[in-house]
Amino acid sequence: MLDEKRISKRLSYVLRHHPEEVGIILDAQGWVTIDALLNGLAAHGTAITRTELEKVVVNNSKQRFSISDDGLRIRASQGHSVVVELGYAPTTPPAVLYHGTVERNLESIHAAGLEKRGRHHVHLSATLEAARQVGGRHGRPVVLTVDAARMHAAGYVFYFTPNGVWLVDAIPPCYLHLARYPS
Repeated sequence: MLDEKRISKRLSYVLRHHPEEVGIILDAQGWVTIDALLNGLAAHGTAITRTELEKVVVNNSKQRFSISDDGLRIRASQGHSVVVELGYAPTTPPAVLYHGTVERNLESIHAAGLEKRGRHHVHLSATLEAARQVGGRHGRPVVLTVDAARMHAAGYVFYFTPNGVWLVDAIPPCYLHLARYPS
């Protein structure tokens, strides 16, 4: 039986952070041929078929992966710690965006804002509920409201991914506020 969650996590790890661990090389935009990925995964203990891979990609609730229009290549949609240029065009954000986290991170966020750290961008959600789900992956969620309109007016560049995630390089503390929502 296909464990889609386990395969999705393995794909995220390989396509976002450590392609070398299965002997593949991502191109400049983060793409790799599906054949190379499947061969690399199989050679390193995760044998799946193309049909199973496609099922994981289609069923992934966050649409973390993209298959090229010609059906030959795959990449992670965002979240890379390896150098890639995803090619997303700058986009005007909605007035407000949200970032989900956990309470233990608030002190450093209030001091330094949100930083991309080892990733290419800070990830933001368009809805409070989506941010709450993201923050809840690692404990009791806390949601921050981001004044995206004011940031954009100040020259910050935002990108919007095909799977609905907003990206920005960093968010200074002055653009962040604790969201208020019913428990």
